[in-house]
Amino acid sequence: MGEAVARIVDRSPDFFARAAAVPAFLDPADLSGWRFGRRRDMDPAILDRINRGLLLRTGAYLVNDHFLLPSGRHAGEYVEKNLVSTEPAFSEGLGEVLARQFAKEVLDVVFTSGMGATLLGHAVARAHPSKPKLLYAVKSRGEAGEASVILPPEFEASLSAGSRTLIVEDILTTGETIRALIRLVEERRGRVVGVGCLLNRDRQVHFTSPFFALVTKDFPTYRPEECPMCRRGMPLREPHGNPGSGGKAAGRSRPRRKPT
Repeated sequence: MGEAVARIVDRSPDFFARAAAVPAFLDPADLSGWRFGRRRDMDPAILDRINRGLLLRTGAYLVNDHFLLPSGRHAGEYVEKNLVSTEPAFSEGLGEVLARQFAKEVLDVVFTSGMGATLLGHAVARAHPSKPKLLYAVKSRGEAGEASVILPPEFEASLSAGSRTLIVEDILTTGETIRALIRLVEERRGRVVGVGCLLNRDRQVHFTSPFFALVTKDFPTYRPEECPMCRRGMPLREPHGNPGSGGKAAGRSRPRRKPT
C-alpha cells in the first residue's frame, strides 16, 4: 500500500506544512476500523496522507463558501467531483488502494457509471489481481423519476449470469446510482461481491454487499430559510458540477435568497 499512497502524495518539501493549514477532512472515528469481511485497521497516517493529498493535489474539496446544491439545499462545503480525476497518477494510486480492499475477491467485472467513476474504476480494474473487465452503464431516469442505468448493448455479453461484480463509485451522496447498478447486475443474474467508493457523504447509506469508502464525511446541508450562510449575507454560488444550474455560467455567484 505504501507504493500506492506514494503516488498520490505531493513529495515537495513544504507538503506537510501546507497540509497542516488545510481543514480536517476526516473525522477521528474514520481513521481506523475500516471493514472488509472482518475488522481490519488501516494506518491512520496513510489515511491522513490520502486525505490531504485529495485536498491539495486536486482542489476538489471546497470549504468556507456558500453553495447551491442540485436538491435546492445550501451547503458550506462541496466536492467538485470532476477535479478528483484530473491527475492520472493520483487516480491510479486511489485505484490501487481500493483494489487492495477487495483483493481477496475473484472479480469478473468492475462496474461503474459516470465519467469520474469510470476513470476510477479503470484504475481499480487495472490494479486488481483478477484483472477484471471494466464495464460502465449510462445514467438515466425511470418513469417515476427514480435513478436508473442502461447497459450498452456491446457490454451485454460481458455482464452475464454468475459474473462476480465490484461496483465502483467516486462520490456517494444518496446511493441511488449504486443501487441502480446493483439492480441491473442482479437482473442479469450476476453477483455483486462488493461496493467501493472514494468519498461517502452520508453515513446512513448502507448496502447488503461489503462496502468500503476511502473517506467518509457528512456534509451538513440546509434549507434556504435555515441557512447560516444566507444569514451572514454570503453570496450563493452554483458549483461547476451542479447539473441544476440551468445553463448559467459555471461557478457564477448569484444574489442570496432571503430567508422566508
